[in-house]
Amino acid sequence: MTKSALAASVPKAIKPRYDEIVALADAFCRTHLNDEYADLACRMTAALSRKRPSPLASGQARVWACSIVYTLGQINFLADATTKPHMAMADLCAGFGVAQSTAGNKAASIRKAINANRFDPTWSLQSLTDKNPFIWMLEINGFIIDVRNAPRQVQQLAFDNGLIPYIPDEKL
Repeated sequence: MTKSALAASVPKAIKPRYDEIVALADAFCRTHLNDEYADLACRMTAALSRKRPSPLASGQARVWACSIVYTLGQINFLADATTKPHMAMADLCAGFGVAQSTAGNKAASIRKAINANRFDPTWSLQSLTDKNPFIWMLEINGFIIDVRNAPRQVQQLAFDNGLIPYIPDEKL
């Protein structure tokens, strides 16, 4: 979904708040992380905006922006030095001027509100999709298989049913 389509999906009453939070998160992500993080932050802010009542209605915008990026960082292993981009969570929080305990607590409430966790394909960076084993595991006739190793027709069926994000051989 494009940024304009996401913005259109946000209720009018919370739209100014959404715009403020997205602007802060977007600026931080594009400067310190990458466009993938910026896009996911926009999507996550829109998802939180559509909650009834929206948790974004109260609190400081910079705390929400920080906590949203913090949540995405947890899901995508931002603090792991082997990932690209990489950033310590303390540095992320310092970039927003927010205490790490505050961001961590708010991130926990965000994960609960949108039912997100590590390896969640909805909130994973596209660049990490290939490394996420949970996206590719399917149960077929009671057996769990890695669909990347399955015959092409099984992959096509899984893709057609929305069980995998793409057909592995076609991404190359």
